[in-house]
Amino acid sequence: MKKVLALLAFVAVFASAQAQSGPVMTFDVTTVDYGNIDKGSEPLRKFKFTNTGNEPLIIKTAKGSCGCTVPTYPKEPIMPGESNVIEVRYDTQRVGAFTKTVTITTNEATETRMLTIKGDVKAPATQESVPAGNGGLKQ
Repeated sequence: MKKVLALLAFVAVFASAQAQSGPVMTFDVTTVDYGNIDKGSEPLRKFKFTNTGNEPLIIKTAKGSCGCTVPTYPKEPIMPGESNVIEVRYDTQRVGAFTKTVTITTNEATETRMLTIKGDVKAPATQESVPAGNGGLKQ
């Protein structure tokens, strides 16, 4: 029985060591909710991440799901234990609810990751107009 437990413990330790091998991109959050915002509001949101692995992390690409979502990512390797950010800009001139994604390709074992932004851009309130006078004309 002791041999079986010792073998299981060895396998568990070995498996966990294997899981941590290589770069590991760990995000603080993977979804950012803009909430209800006005048209033309600040478009930039940031996704902070840390390389919790034991090898340098390289981000190969970051692509928005459409032209209205533009990511910016670090081009240099992120060393183990270091943190950085991926910036995402959404076109806040587009009125209405949105949910968009950014696909990130890295040198991790799982090569792709998905980030999500969502929110609702509100149109500016329209001012009620007063009917124009008749311009001094007799009716």
